[in-house]
Amino acid sequence: MTTYRIVVGVDGSEGSLRALLWAVGEAHHRNGSVQAIMVCDRPGTEAALPAGLGSDGELRRAEGVLAKALEGVRGQFEETPIATEAVTGKPAYKLAEASRDADLLVVGSHGHGHLHQATLGSVSEGCVRQAHCPVVVVPTPRFDSTANTDLQEVPPG
Repeated sequence: MTTYRIVVGVDGSEGSLRALLWAVGEAHHRNGSVQAIMVCDRPGTEAALPAGLGSDGELRRAEGVLAKALEGVRGQFEETPIATEAVTGKPAYKLAEASRDADLLVVGSHGHGHLHQATLGSVSEGCVRQAHCPVVVVPTPRFDSTANTDLQEVPPG
């Protein structure tokens, strides 16, 4: 019996955490499983350089980010199988490669990139172009910075 398998990209950003929650909820609904993957672009990422981490240290850091991301999600969906994996490579390529035997690939619309593209993050766009299965891009809410009181979500449009 084949179970519904969802691959989700996680980088610790708000967008990826929202994607993870959505993916696990969808897997729960479909009696499926989730493979949460964090891809380290290279051993010397911004977080690793000041800490003096090499590739092994960067992968351990990524495993910690994954573990923290799953803390809240596992409590809500205890019976849904969730596997984690930290790998090194180009994020869009590695996630697309992992989608070969998946039913769905889920990513956040924007992650920790340097540039905030107007419509879609570079990893999200790469996944849409290269994936071997359908892709769900979970949007990150935009906020109105001109509001005088609490931040308000700007409606899509």
